[in-house]
Amino acid sequence: MLDHVTEPLIDIGANLGHESFDTDLAAVLERARAAGIVHLLVTGTSPASTAKALDLATQFPALLSATSGVHPHEAQHCDSEAFAEIARLATHASVKAVGETGLDFNRDFSPRAIQESVFEQHLELAARLGKPVFLHQRDAHARFLPILKNQRDALRAGGVVHCFTGERHELYDYLDLDMHIGITGWICDERRGAHMLEFLHDIPLDRLLLETDAPYLLPRTLRPRPKSRRNEPAMLPEVLRVAAEAMKKAPDLVARQTTLNARRLFALP
Repeated sequence: MLDHVTEPLIDIGANLGHESFDTDLAAVLERARAAGIVHLLVTGTSPASTAKALDLATQFPALLSATSGVHPHEAQHCDSEAFAEIARLATHASVKAVGETGLDFNRDFSPRAIQESVFEQHLELAARLGKPVFLHQRDAHARFLPILKNQRDALRAGGVVHCFTGERHELYDYLDLDMHIGITGWICDERRGAHMLEFLHDIPLDRLLLETDAPYLLPRTLRPRPKSRRNEPAMLPEVLRVAAEAMKKAPDLVARQTTLNARRLFALP
């Protein structure tokens, strides 16, 4: 990992409510601080996980904020009562974005028509609240793009396509909609993310955001390899290192700009 970057970093997507963090969250947060992380967004993916994310943000208000949403995997469980709870939680000042929401046609854990309906409800909620959207798209670009495009003018606060893993033409489509792009340790995986290294430099620096998606997507480029396969926010400097190298930019420059982007998009202090 980098040990010479002096600029602070913001992890815009960490699933700190995951059970793997239940026993050592304080240590995880301390390691994050030591690695230069000054703020994290805790991702909400269901009413229960959003409530937990908000609880964590309330416990650590200087370090954590939350998002409020239902992941497309969980869309089939998002009835009117569940969405009303998401909408209620989303009004809290510590909730900085609506989501995680979107479409996932890779796993199809929820029927596609239901995913699309729940996605549209989230976009409408974000528009009403004036908060940015935190978006998920996997193997669903052909349906995701027109739904997002139809609502884009109403989304005054914009948003981020979180954990972008797609192709160059998909990237251009999201940039054309003036969306931010979230990059994770996927780019550190030679088996799945190598294609992205060829066009990371096409992302304008003022549209780039960094995230770990912890506990998932542990960077495979870490040396020495961690004993645990659990990813955590302290690993974000490795995502920065690989991204900066691919973009042929100084790591400090990328760190400074992505932190500024995150503060601006999510209205962070």
